[in-house]
Amino acid sequence: MRFWTGASAGRRRAAAGFTIVELITVLVVMGVLGAVAITRFFDNGPIQAREYADQTKAIIRYGQKLAIAQNRPVYVSATGNLFALCVQSACAASDAVTAPAGNNSGSSYTKAQCQIGGSYVSTWMCEGKPDSLTVTASRVTEVGAGGMFFFDAMGRPYNAADIANPLGSASTFTTPLTITVTGNGTAVVVTVEAETGYVH
Repeated sequence: MRFWTGASAGRRRAAAGFTIVELITVLVVMGVLGAVAITRFFDNGPIQAREYADQTKAIIRYGQKLAIAQNRPVYVSATGNLFALCVQSACAASDAVTAPAGNNSGSSYTKAQCQIGGSYVSTWMCEGKPDSLTVTASRVTEVGAGGMFFFDAMGRPYNAADIANPLGSASTFTTPLTITVTGNGTAVVVTVEAETGYVH
């Protein structure tokens, strides 16, 4: 039978554990990793770009479905600072399409942009663009200052130039409309196909 003496037990205890250098090294490495990871959490530009692109798709899709369901044109106001739906191209307060949930998101950007006659309309199917994002499109007459396009009662898309005669003219929306939402280097593309109006 073997017995441990006090001296060898003490040596064994001294060998177990970490040195101060090892502990400091681990703390420094953890600090560096934490600093890198935390900057990822505060960079919400890519998240905002995806979120706003999804909101844009939802608004445009709803406009197409509503045009088919109500058998009339539905207009998509696309100024670059907002995407909204109206049943007339002038988009007066009485023409604003009500959001399916009863209210839009109510974000500070939406409150600032989704106004008719200088007043915010909370029930309007409209979403404002966050300031950190940019919205560009393949055609500036449809998406840009005063931009607009619409869907007819069959869900076909029409360009802004077709608004003067919405029910009797052939659509000049002959190529896909691409809308690019960019936030901090991340670009998300929304496409409205010609003829079918399919949004993806």
